[in-house]
Amino acid sequence: MTNLRAYTVTVLLDVNDVQDVDDRAESRSYIVADRESGNAAIIDAVIENVERDLTIVAELGLTLVFAMETHIHADHITGASLIRDRTGARIVYGGGAEGAVKGADLFLHDGRQLGLGHTALQALATPGHTDGCTSYFLPGAVFTGDTMFIRGNGRTDLQGGSPEKLYRSVRNKLFTLPDETTVYPGHDYHGRVSSTIGEEKRFNERLNLSVTEEAFVNLMKARQVPPPAKMAVAIPANMHAGRVMAQE
Repeated sequence: MTNLRAYTVTVLLDVNDVQDVDDRAESRSYIVADRESGNAAIIDAVIENVERDLTIVAELGLTLVFAMETHIHADHITGASLIRDRTGARIVYGGGAEGAVKGADLFLHDGRQLGLGHTALQALATPGHTDGCTSYFLPGAVFTGDTMFIRGNGRTDLQGGSPEKLYRSVRNKLFTLPDETTVYPGHDYHGRVSSTIGEEKRFNERLNLSVTEEAFVNLMKARQVPPPAKMAVAIPANMHAGRVMAQE
């Protein structure tokens, strides 16, 4: 657990028996908790990990008030609806998902804040991986979902994805944050937990400050990546905040 100012961040890795073939392998979830009130939000919960995550929330003495999603995932089913059933936490998607997702309690549009006590998470619209991607920022940290990884980024060929939009989201939103801001990504496939905005400006292989938009767009359009194996199940479920699977 990393202590940051008025809040704490607990990093939750996805550990399962088929890490080499399971689409959700190396997914990242996060619990952000206000120190004084103990109010907390979980970001990008995975349905298979809900029991573990709620056990950690209870052990830490936190009150889970929000289950937040950075986007409509294609590689795993969110645990948001199951968490709401168990805790009463409100389900939050970014504003870009409004109209596409049913079952959410709140859509947080660009620039709007969500309070956890003395801690407030601010929505940053960062489309590109999907058309509705949202990152969540608070002083000292940003949760980037699949928009930007450590030294990389998410694919741009599904769900209204756009390399042009992703490049501009990174340059015009994420890279305008303070260099010391800790980056918590939606996935990492190399055993890393976090980075910083300053590091990514220098070292991100696809998005560092020396890379032009044209070069990035050409690179992403040339990529040939198979669709996620669970996409046909995950996307419909996540368009209902995970409700389809939660009821099965």
